[in-house]
Amino acid sequence: MHPSHHAQTNPDKAAYIMAASGETVTYRELDERSNQGAHLLRSIGVEAGDAIALFMENSPRYYEVLWAAQRSGVRFTCISSKLTVGEVEYIVGDSGAKVLIASSGLADIALSLAPLVPGVKLYMVEGAQGPYESFEAARAAMPTTPVADESAGSAMLYSSGTTGRPKGVKRAAVPGPQPIDTPNPLGMIGQALFGYEPEMVYLSPAPLYHAAPLGWSMAVQALGGTVVLMERFDAEKALEYIERYKVTCAQWVPTHFVRMLKLPAETRAGYDVSSLKKVFHAAAPCPVPVKEAMIAWWGPIIQEYYAGTEGNGFCAITSEEWLNKKGSVGRSLTAELKICDENGDPLPPRTEGVVFFAGGAEFEYHNDPAKTAESRNKHGWTTLGDVGWADEDGYLFLTDRKSFMIISGGVNIYPQEIENLLIGHPKVADVAVIGAPHEEMGEEVVAVVQPADWSEAGQALAADISAFARANLSHVKAPRRIDFMQELPRHATGKLYKRLIRDAYWGKAEAAIVRGL
Repeated sequence: MHPSHHAQTNPDKAAYIMAASGETVTYRELDERSNQGAHLLRSIGVEAGDAIALFMENSPRYYEVLWAAQRSGVRFTCISSKLTVGEVEYIVGDSGAKVLIASSGLADIALSLAPLVPGVKLYMVEGAQGPYESFEAARAAMPTTPVADESAGSAMLYSSGTTGRPKGVKRAAVPGPQPIDTPNPLGMIGQALFGYEPEMVYLSPAPLYHAAPLGWSMAVQALGGTVVLMERFDAEKALEYIERYKVTCAQWVPTHFVRMLKLPAETRAGYDVSSLKKVFHAAAPCPVPVKEAMIAWWGPIIQEYYAGTEGNGFCAITSEEWLNKKGSVGRSLTAELKICDENGDPLPPRTEGVVFFAGGAEFEYHNDPAKTAESRNKHGWTTLGDVGWADEDGYLFLTDRKSFMIISGGVNIYPQEIENLLIGHPKVADVAVIGAPHEEMGEEVVAVVQPADWSEAGQALAADISAFARANLSHVKAPRRIDFMQELPRHATGKLYKRLIRDAYWGKAEAAIVRGL
C-alpha cells in the first residue's frame, strides 16, 4: 500500500498529527503536497536515482518531503539535528545530495553550512533565511498530480557515529524502477509482530532522522494508520499523548523507559495508557529490571527486536518469551544467527563471540569498501560489531559492542553489564562506563554518571554509587572511578556517543566531566 491509495479511499483521515501543536495533515493533503514536492524536485533537475538530504527537526513538513522523495525515485538521507556544521557538511558531500532541505529551527547551523556546499540547491521549511529558498513557496507553484515517471525511492541513512565517523548504509538495490506501492518489509513485519493495522494510532517519540522512527512510521502511513509525531521527547508528555490521542502502538528505546519509570509514581498513575495494544523497543539493550518494571506497569504487550540500519538480520521476542529468557533480544527471523570466534568460525551455545547473520539482506557502506569488508567474515556472513551469545534454543543475549570492550590487567570487561546495574541506582539518571588509561592495569573502569539531581554530584554520591556497584559486581568489574557529567552525549534514539566521553580521558577531546571519587 501507499499513502496515495488512502488519499483516494479515506482522504480526510489524519495521516499524522503533531503531538504538541495538534496540527493535522490528512491523507489527501499528504498526497497532494508530496506530489507537488516530487514535481519541484523534477523541476530543478533531480531525477530518479539522485540524492537529497534533509536536515530538519521533527516538523509537520518532514513527512511531506519524505513521501515526495519516495514517490519520485529519489534516495533521501536524513541528517541528525544534533550534528555540527562540519559533520553535516561531510554527510551532504559524501551522500552526493543535489538538494538540502533544512528547517528554520536549525538555521544557525544551516546558514554556516550554506557556503560549504556549493552547487547544492538549498531550501528551508517554516521560514526561509539567507540563501535558502522557502520550500513551501516553491512547492505551492507545482501541480498536485503525480509526476509522469513515479518510482519508489528509498532512504540511505548514516550510522550515528558512536564509535567513529558516520557511514552511509546502502542496502542491496532491486534491479530497475519499482512501483511506489511496492510492499514495505517493515510494514509486513509490523503487521506480523507488532499489531500494525489500518486503524492504528502510532506514537513516534523519537527524531525522524533515525532509521527506526523513520521506517516504522512511514510503514504506518503506507498501511493507512495515523502517526502522532512528538516534536521532542518528554517522559510525562509521552504519557499525556497516549491518553489524549488514544495511542495503540509505539516504538521506544530503553532510555525512554528509564525516564518514564523515574517519574513520580503518582504522575505515572495519573495517565490512562489502557489504549495501548502492543508496543516495541530496540536501539540499545534494555536492563532487565527496567523491562520487568515496564511489563509490570503496561502488561505483557511489550515486544523487543534487535536489528540495524543495515537490515542484515532481525531478532524479536515477546513479553511472554522474555519473562522466560530474561535479557534476551529474541530469535532470528530473517537470517541464520551465528556466534563466531575471532577466526569467524561458529561457536557452541552459551559461548560468547561476535554476532553474525548468514543469508540475510546484503548491504554496503557508501564510499567505504574497507568498512564494508570489515563487516564480513570468511564465510561471507555479516555483523554489526556486537558481541553476545545464544542459548540452545537460539535466543540471542547481547553482551556489548566489541569496540567498547575494556581490557584491564588482561581481563576483558564489557561496560553494558555495569551500566545496566548502575542505571538502577535511584540517584542515577544516566550512565556511561568506559576504559580510561591506567599505568599499571592498561585501562581502568570508569563510570561517568549523570545524576538525577546535579547539586548532589560529588564525593558523597560517588561513594554511594561505588558501594552499590561493589555490592553487586565482582571487584574486577566495579568502577574504580565515579565521575559526573551534567548531561551525557546521548543520541535522541537512545544510543550513547561513548566515543566522545572516552576521548576526553585519552586526551583526544574535552568534555565537562567532574571528578567524583
